[in-house]
Amino acid sequence: MAKRPHMDCYAIGDGSQFSKTVSEYDVYGFAGIVGDMYGVHLDEEYAKGTRFGKRIAQGALSVGFLATVMGHMAAKAPSPGAVSYRYDVTFKAPVYLGDTVTAKLELIEKEEDRNTCIFRATVCNQNGELVAEGKTYLKVL
Repeated sequence: MAKRPHMDCYAIGDGSQFSKTVSEYDVYGFAGIVGDMYGVHLDEEYAKGTRFGKRIAQGALSVGFLATVMGHMAAKAPSPGAVSYRYDVTFKAPVYLGDTVTAKLELIEKEEDRNTCIFRATVCNQNGELVAEGKTYLKVL
């Protein structure tokens, strides 16, 4: 695939971030949308008996926050734009209701021949603890 000039709008080190305090509404709403009704997310009594000791947010919710940041990065590309197509994320720690998490992306590699930007992805809580990390991929159209 030939390099498109659209790749020029991205430079190594570019990035963006999004912060959100995870609420009861977020966890229940996400559960309703995706069907993840696991007790560790929705049932306080059940969650007390787990290694977490209380309810936690769905891991995929953190991936959703990274997707928000990918949207910010995709918006930089001129028409016809860019789309995210891959998220390689490992969960490192739980996100509890009431935690404020910050999802960040930083461009670490450009595959010019594939029109692809590769980002370092991190999600940290309000204490700076890493709760998720990995890479995300953006295809420049």
